[in-house]
Amino acid sequence: MTARNYWLDLFSHETWTEFLAAGGEVSGFRLGRRSQVKKIQPGDYLLCYLTGVSRWVGVLEVQSPAYEDTTPLWSASVFPVRLKVKSIAKLTAGTGIPVLEMREQLSVFTNLKNPNIWSGAFRGSPTKWSAADGEFVVNAVLEAQEHPRERPLDRAKLARRPFAVETPIGAVTLPEPGGDQDEAEDESPADVAVEQKQQTAHTEIQWLLLKLGSDMGHSVWVARGDRNRDWQGQRFADVPHFRSDLPRQFDDATNRIVEQIDVLWLKGNSIAAAFEIESTTSIYSGLLRMSDLLVMQPNLNIPLFIVAPDERRSKVIHEVNRPTFARLPTPMVDICRYISFSGLRTEIERISRFAQYLKPEFLQEISESCEAEGPA
Repeated sequence: MTARNYWLDLFSHETWTEFLAAGGEVSGFRLGRRSQVKKIQPGDYLLCYLTGVSRWVGVLEVQSPAYEDTTPLWSASVFPVRLKVKSIAKLTAGTGIPVLEMREQLSVFTNLKNPNIWSGAFRGSPTKWSAADGEFVVNAVLEAQEHPRERPLDRAKLARRPFAVETPIGAVTLPEPGGDQDEAEDESPADVAVEQKQQTAHTEIQWLLLKLGSDMGHSVWVARGDRNRDWQGQRFADVPHFRSDLPRQFDDATNRIVEQIDVLWLKGNSIAAAFEIESTTSIYSGLLRMSDLLVMQPNLNIPLFIVAPDERRSKVIHEVNRPTFARLPTPMVDICRYISFSGLRTEIERISRFAQYLKPEFLQEISESCEAEGPA
């Protein structure tokens, strides 16, 4: 007998409620996930996860191979690639099991750069899970159904609907702008102080890049969530040539990623340079954004730069050379270069009087390759 496989099945509170109201006999997925859904076999288990509140709410046993049907079952989308299912266990949002209660047991929480940033494993549906993780979730949900316990709910999070769009690589669920995590534990005052210092440096570098690009005659863009910021009383949005929107040259999913890049220089409707500023010691969210961008646009020819503190240089180079980035359609090391905070500050001071005569190519002179100097 073939071993049972376990698959993550994402629901919003709305789609879970509608699934149950329709009899709980059909689970559906977006058209772009068709090839993945076809790998699911009768007898496999779907692990039902409620987005927003990050809780396990059910286990479904697959009863049929994948098929396509557009009969309306959900209001958010058609979800035409479907599976017939049988309920093994069902919970409400209130009795659902918070995934963070399983932090010590599930492998998706291991080897994280920051233990508070873990939501990447919960952005794709269906996603195959390990047998050990799957069995642990199933047993926990069965136990919770046998002995239900109401837990407090954040109603605002319960109503949240994840943003997902169809792309050439399938449906992609994107994080909310300005945030990389679903949940975060309380921070100590010392942690807050460090974070504030890092954020100050991040804002300064954003301002310097915006002003430099503007002085060179480029239109400039700042991450959509940062446009209301200022540096020493100078508002980002008041920089000459500041753009409030981007050219719509990409699909929706790509544009969502591009909009979150820290700083862009634009020449007409073309991106002349893209900058991600990495001042924190937690996770390289900028690298992950660039990685997503390269996957969705494999022929992209935009100069990408990671701007980070001098003491983070070796870490940046190490991260860029990680196997996950080396296996991209265009390896990140071939397209992404490093600029140090001190180098940027010094160069801006040197060129400030003739910045209008410079072209973006000068960035090659003040940046350095991220090619590993030894074994990565």
